[in-house]
Amino acid sequence: MLSYIIPTKDRASELRATLEAVSALGPHDAEVIVVDNASNPPATAPTRTASGLPVRVVRSETNLGAAARNLGANEASGDWLVMLDDDSAPRSLGHVGLLRHVPGDVAAVMADITLPNGRREAGGLPEVFVGCGVAIRRLAFLRAGGYDATFSYYAEEYDLAARLMLSGWSIAFDPAFTVLHRKVTTARRASLIVERLVRNNGWVMQRYAPEAERRSQLGMTIRRYRAIANRESAMGGYARGLLELRRTLWSQSRRPMDRRTWERFIGMDACRRALHDQWAHSPFRRVALTGRGKNDWVIERALEELGCVLVAPEESPDALVAGTLSPGPMLDLVERAAEGPRVLPSWIPRGIDGHAFAFRSDATRAKSC
Repeated sequence: MLSYIIPTKDRASELRATLEAVSALGPHDAEVIVVDNASNPPATAPTRTASGLPVRVVRSETNLGAAARNLGANEASGDWLVMLDDDSAPRSLGHVGLLRHVPGDVAAVMADITLPNGRREAGGLPEVFVGCGVAIRRLAFLRAGGYDATFSYYAEEYDLAARLMLSGWSIAFDPAFTVLHRKVTTARRASLIVERLVRNNGWVMQRYAPEAERRSQLGMTIRRYRAIANRESAMGGYARGLLELRRTLWSQSRRPMDRRTWERFIGMDACRRALHDQWAHSPFRRVALTGRGKNDWVIERALEELGCVLVAPEESPDALVAGTLSPGPMLDLVERAAEGPRVLPSWIPRGIDGHAFAFRSDATRAKSC
């Protein structure tokens, strides 16, 4: 059985639309658990969807943020917890079949998450999932302790993914699992988002970065979110988040990763293998990054290991490489390159059966650099 876990707060119409979308998938061996994060008035739902899936509402009297998912997990009967938001739902039943055949060392399977405009959801890394579209083994989730309530929202997935990896689990991506995220922006406040991002990402680095990298990673995190705050006119939130990070930094329990686990966590392992394989097939030396984003510094480091020289896109590079390790933006960059020079992926997502992701933009439709 699968258990769909859907936290919600004060968004009755969105919850209703998501329950209808889950019901539209048709009958299958699943249950739906709605976790009401202190909505006013309390959230309600039918006891069954139109297609017959049982629905339960679990209420919290306080807003637990992402940790509301823990309440759902404790109530769940399924072997797999399909984590959704109240504005996201699977597009098909592809995940039902694939979850029956997941290798025993895989704790979580990330979905291919799209937005209404056809683009993909940003966020995450090759082994770090996005919370609105991931299936997690209930056993692994509970043993890892679930989501850390102190994060509230933002970067809580990085923290949970780190704990799963430190316990010996791996995290996979499979395109058979597809999710539509309507991404309703009601009540989203840029200042609060940036405040949480700088504090929570700083906590992740303090907790898990190897000691040799901890200071540099903290500095990189602070600079990244300062730039984002400046772009979003949210410097007040950035200042509050930085102050809170400094106040709480040394209270974070350190569980530094070994080098191998750390390189998986930051995406270096997946990036290094993909670039090496592509270089071996068709060598390149002068490389430009396009669409820079999450962990572009990892991609730079992996290219330097290959002996490549980084140049600007206008300097006639031998190859263009997607400049982000976030799954959605990276896939979009590669697939939308049909009208211009081919963009090489910075890592190759592989389904649980080991097959590489089938990019819709390939050498027959994209001109070589």
